[in-house]
Formats: sequence, C-alpha cells, structure tokens
Amino acid sequence: MDRRLTTALGVALLILLAGCAGLTGTAAETGGAADDLDRSIEVSAEGEATAEPDRATVRVAVEATGDDPGAVRSELATADDELRTALYDWGLDEGDVRTERYDIRRTRESRETPDHEAYRGEHVYAVEIGDVDAVGDVIDVAVDAGADGVERIEFGLSEDRADELRDEALADAMGNAHDEADVLAENANLTVTGVYAVSTTNARTSPFTATALRTESGDAGGGASTGVETGDVDVTVTVSVVFDAEAA
Repeated sequence: MDRRLTTALGVALLILLAGCAGLTGTAAETGGAADDLDRSIEVSAEGEATAEPDRATVRVAVEATGDDPGAVRSELATADDELRTALYDWGLDEGDVRTERYDIRRTRESRETPDHEAYRGEHVYAVEIGDVDAVGDVIDVAVDAGADGVERIEFGLSEDRADELRDEALADAMGNAHDEADVLAENANLTVTGVYAVSTTNARTSPFTATALRTESGDAGGGASTGVETGDVDVTVTVSVVFDAEAA
C-alpha cells in the first residue's frame, strides 16, 4: 500500500509540473507580443475662420428721474411704449426687442442727503437687427423715440452662418493638426498611418464691437443719419487628435 501510494503521488507531481511548464511558456509568448506596443502621436491644434457679420445687436437705454420710485417707473413705462411702437413701426418684430436690464434706485446724492429723496431709473434694451446696413437707421429711430443713449453695438452671425463658419474653422484645425503630426513623426522616425481619436476642446466666436459712431449728412433736407463702422467676425476652434503611427 505504501509503495503504491508513493508511486501515485510521484505521477501526480510529474503531471502538475508539466502543467506549470506549459503555463510558463504561454506567458512568455504573451509577454513577447506585448513588447510590440502601438505607437501614437497626440497633438492639439487651432483653426479659425472669418466672415462679415450678418446680424447686429444694438443696446439702447432709456433713463428717468423723479422724487419717488413710482413716478420713475411710470415714466419708464411711457417711454417703453413709445420706443417699442417706433421700432415695430419701422419693421422689427416683438422678439427683436428685449429687456436686458431694468433698474430703479435712489441716487447717490440723495443717499448722502437724507432730507431729500431722488430716484433714477434705467431700462436697457437689446435690439436684434438682421440687416447690418440698417443699424444706423434703427439707432436714429430709437433716439427719436426717446432713447437717451446707445451703450454698445455688437456685430455677429446668424445661427446658420455661425454653423458654416464653425465647420470651416474645424476643417482648418484638422489640417493644422495633420501638418503638426507629420512634422513630429518625421523628427521621431515615425510615419503617420491614420487617426485614432479626435475631439473638440474649445470653440469661441469673437463678434466685432463698435466703439464709435459718426454722424453723416442725410437727405437734401439737411437731416442727419447715424453711420456705424463694422468689422469681421472670427470663429476659433481647438481640436485634440491622436494619430496612429508606425516606425519609419
């Protein structure tokens, strides 16, 4: 019995050692394959596109003062009716004129003099214009209707034009990314073989903001019109691209 048991244990031990040897061989083959790692080149590139604006936003303000906030509010309400009516009659839609800021507060001088109350109110409008050549006309209409000032004029893009310009900027960014990857590959003894992954990390639109107005001669009757200088709108995007590469 002892001899047979010893023989059986010996055979089992040989089988177990043979199995371990087989596993070690497989691991070595896997390790050898793992040494052949994929190569890649990762770059971040910027692209841009420029176009003339096809929309504008004019911010105009109406101001009012009074001895109590109710009087100021009433004056602003009257001015609101007059301004909106004039702009709608000119050709703008209700959705083109929106309130951007509305504020009524006690004046600084009044706060420093407790025995006298005075309030100042301001209603700021953002007026959207689909024809950039008509910006001056809209300003004239607003001022004639009671607007006390023009705070800012911003030239931008319609949604469709902005999408087109973004596509152009993306194409420019990808072209720059390919160029950069080729230069890096050449200096690293690699060859670019394709694109593994790509993503957009940043996109921004830089509208043109007018900082000055000028008065031009108007019709033969001696009237004056407002002229506004315009400028291009820039769209910039940044892409991150991972390129597949192999040894040159």
